[in-house]
Amino acid sequence: MSLSKAIIKTEVSGFPCRRGKVRDVYDLGDKLVIVTTDRISAFDWILSEGIPDKGKILTQITLFWMNLLKVSNHLISTELVDMGPAFLAQKDTLEGRSILVKKTEVVPIECVVRGWLAGSGWKEYQASLTVCGIKLPPGLKQSSKLPEILFTPATKAETGHDENISFEEMVRLVGEETSKTLRNRSKDIYEKAAKFACDKGLILADTKFEWGKLPSGEIILIDEALTPDSSRFWNEKSYSEGISPPSFDKQFIRDWLETTPWDKNSSPPEMPPLIIEQTRKRYLEAFEILTGKCFE
Repeated sequence: MSLSKAIIKTEVSGFPCRRGKVRDVYDLGDKLVIVTTDRISAFDWILSEGIPDKGKILTQITLFWMNLLKVSNHLISTELVDMGPAFLAQKDTLEGRSILVKKTEVVPIECVVRGWLAGSGWKEYQASLTVCGIKLPPGLKQSSKLPEILFTPATKAETGHDENISFEEMVRLVGEETSKTLRNRSKDIYEKAAKFACDKGLILADTKFEWGKLPSGEIILIDEALTPDSSRFWNEKSYSEGISPPSFDKQFIRDWLETTPWDKNSSPPEMPPLIIEQTRKRYLEAFEILTGKCFE
């Protein structure tokens, strides 16, 4: 099967654009258009090749969750005609990966929720029996289910890794009322999503949410939600305590990069077609298991 061409970068004339690792964000004044490209990053480097359709898959998964969970969010429309003629003129490139959203004041905190011991949490636990300073009982293994769901905020980094902070530090940065609201909402969404995923044979090990404030003061969910890029999903069939189970994300690429002589300080090597295809397959599998639909 021949893959479609990866969309690495978009250009829409007449609108200022801010580019992140994956998203191109266009400012329409009182609204934004978020375009999810097929860019992919690993070890804080954006690779020169993309993963075909990745942006569409991530966008469709986010829309699926927003519709399922009925959480107040920033979505206005997915129709290019509502974004204006300049966007509609690039239908072939932008359709399926673009959303028109409300502009908010972003709360500068990554709201991370953990149900299982993995990633940076596992590393910290090995050193101090804590996760983000929260004391845990001894005897847990890599990928163990945590005794209770943990809310572990992090500061948003423009470059490099986000930095874990305590809840007390979050209160200092954004206030007690906002902090408690976001902790409760984030944990509530995680619990509902984890139960849904479990019914589909998936474990939602951890995830992160971003929130923004409208001029009215209302706090709403923004950015992507519960995708393989923002969450760690494991298949129950391949789960085992004491190992790092395969996840539905770019871990496949990280693992491949670790087999190359790349020093992580210079431009990454080109991805072989097989690695691109296998990575795309992981994203597709997550989409199809969660939504119960075939990706078109």
